[in-house]
Amino acid sequence: MAGKLKIVFMGTPDFSVPALQSLLDAGHEVVCVYSQPPRKSGRGQKFRPGPVHAFAETKGIEVRTPKSLKDDAEQQAFADLGADVGVVVAYGLILPSAILHSPRLGCVNIHASLLPRWRGAAPIQRALQAGDSETGVTIMQMDEGLDTGPMLMTEALPIPFDMNAQDLHDALSDLGGRLVVAALGSLENATIEAEPQPQVGVTYAKKIDKAETRLDWSQTAEDLAHKVRGLYPLAWFEVNGLRVRVHAAKVENGSGTHGRTLDDGLLVACGQGALRLTHVQPAGKGVMDAAAFLNGRAVPCDTDLN
Repeated sequence: MAGKLKIVFMGTPDFSVPALQSLLDAGHEVVCVYSQPPRKSGRGQKFRPGPVHAFAETKGIEVRTPKSLKDDAEQQAFADLGADVGVVVAYGLILPSAILHSPRLGCVNIHASLLPRWRGAAPIQRALQAGDSETGVTIMQMDEGLDTGPMLMTEALPIPFDMNAQDLHDALSDLGGRLVVAALGSLENATIEAEPQPQVGVTYAKKIDKAETRLDWSQTAEDLAHKVRGLYPLAWFEVNGLRVRVHAAKVENGSGTHGRTLDDGLLVACGQGALRLTHVQPAGKGVMDAAAFLNGRAVPCDTDLN
């Protein structure tokens, strides 16, 4: 591989941590970490650092948490780090041109899709909701557009039918960490050239809206099964005033008025086909299989779940 690089790492959630660990394991020098400012969380609503922030502190790496990178002082402070490259993964702030072009090798981004499919905020969730059979990771040279920069390296990952958003999140997070190390080595050695993204096949992965997490039984059973996987663990319905999250479900044969149960075991009629709810989480309780849930609360055939 190339020699040790001076890296500024920019990331916030747990998805980003394996990439930071991989860069350290590869022997690179992470001179500074940029992350979103600590936010209130937990019962006491105390300010707590994000996963990348907390991890970087355990490694003795300087952490900066500016609310914006638009002012000259912040941009100069970034430039003064003298980084060879910036590595960005799920950071959460727009990077101005001055930041993008400050490092010698520019800034590269780890994006959780095979670009140009699923540019934007929620590529993992949208790939699952669309029923995609594969996704992957793209290492991209960043420009000022929304995930529009030229691609340095990609690797595909198949999506098994039973994989949910958390499973896919973890798999892509690990893949991104491995792939970015390879891409940086090739970039430093000048053995790789960034390729423009294709002009066809562009889709956008818009941010998840709370309003879409309620299951709409007028949709097809297949679409709802994809939704349960893609929004895991947020998809929900109500039964007799109780909100219940759906952690797993499968398509079965059946038909009837959408939103009404077709048996006593949580088989629900959809706009087309039927959905068997196999693992659920009632409000205030843990995750349980359907049988355990029904032991405490019967949901007889023809119950309306709309």
